Amino acid sequence: MSDLSDRRDRDTVYQPAEDSQLLLEAACDRLAWADRVLDVGTGSGYVAANLRASLDAEVIAADINPHACRAAADHGLETVRGDLGSPFASATFDAVVMNPPYLPAAPALPDDWLELALTGGPSGRAVIERALRTLPRLLRPGGRLLLVVSTLSDLDAVRAHGNRLGLTGRTVAEESFPFERLVVLEWTPADHS
Repeated sequence: MSDLSDRRDRDTVYQPAEDSQLLLEAACDRLAWADRVLDVGTGSGYVAANLRASLDAEVIAADINPHACRAAADHGLETVRGDLGSPFASATFDAVVMNPPYLPAAPALPDDWLELALTGGPSGRAVIERALRTLPRLLRPGGRLLLVVSTLSDLDAVRAHGNRLGLTGRTVAEESFPFERLVVLEWTPADHS
């Protein structure tokens, strides 16, 4: 797997960390069947580039951050700039993967790209909840959404939100650290079961 941690734009682009690696491993384990995958909030492009190398699938990288789009494109990834899944038509992907901002903190300033990649509002769930509302429409029948969530964002609240939206979620990977536990939740829309 390629190491993209030597990237320029360290002060504006989220670099691979433990959460990136956990999402990548879960996606490689869970998505061997997928033909078309979207990496939302791609950051450095680490997950997308490694999925492309590991899966026999078309992988598209998307980010709202123009610096992240440039970093992903530098790795030969097809890259689209946009907010969550807004640039894409419904039922376009077999799978969507995302390592969203999940740290509880005050909202970042609009031009602080790195802080926007890290913080999920006071609860840590602002972007996660938007992703659960908007990304499932991108999935083809049988599609899956893989989402990294931290215990700092209250896993029970995230699961309850997904359930209220008609999504079925289950933990497919996890890793514990002294200050948090990271999990990858696989979400399936009720009409995709």
